[in-house]
Amino acid sequence: MPKRPGGELATRPLHFIWIADCSGSMSVDGKIQALNNAIREALPHMRTVADENPNAEVLVRALKFSSGAQWHVSQPTPVVDFKWTDLPADGVTDLGRALGMLAEQLRIPPMSDRALPPVLVLISDGCPTDDFNQGLQSLMNEPWGRKAVRIAIAIGEDADTEVLQKFIGHPELKPLQANNPEALVRHIKWVSTAVLKSASAPASQATGVVSGFNVPIPAPPVSAAGPQTADDVW
Repeated sequence: MPKRPGGELATRPLHFIWIADCSGSMSVDGKIQALNNAIREALPHMRTVADENPNAEVLVRALKFSSGAQWHVSQPTPVVDFKWTDLPADGVTDLGRALGMLAEQLRIPPMSDRALPPVLVLISDGCPTDDFNQGLQSLMNEPWGRKAVRIAIAIGEDADTEVLQKFIGHPELKPLQANNPEALVRHIKWVSTAVLKSASAPASQATGVVSGFNVPIPAPPVSAAGPQTADDVW
């Protein structure tokens, strides 16, 4: 292994965090079950991507928010060991609280200053019921919050895409719209594979089309706001 100042080139941690809306509206039309199924289906693909990128150690966590927020999986877990337990849906949409809790975990410590930019994936079907802007500011006050790759998936037409766009913080990357289970699976697989691969690859190997991020982000598989179809159920 080649030497460099400071020692050998070592594996760097890459924190991948799901931020899942578990409010009562997610129980309607099977949204929460579709979300649980989509993440579970994505895990084998995430493990494959991680295996192909030996320079990064992919560590996965999950944060849920409804009436308040809680860590669903609190410990940064190697993707090979990560297991998904189904989320229930109940309560309101305290997204601001969730972002504040996320900010606490992106400080140094517990984060390492030699980590790769985290990947934060926010999935929501409604509007925040608490102070979203304060939570977002807390996240942006942390260097790893600003440097993170922030992706948002809007479930259904009632999702507040303006809030999701603020979370992303980049004009060229729009919230991904999922109006049915198939679209949700497609978007979650894209985040779990293409985005994860770019985030974990050495800079010399990364190829992307969305500029302005700390890592090149590949183009989403479909337009973020495509035409309505008969298959739309949310």
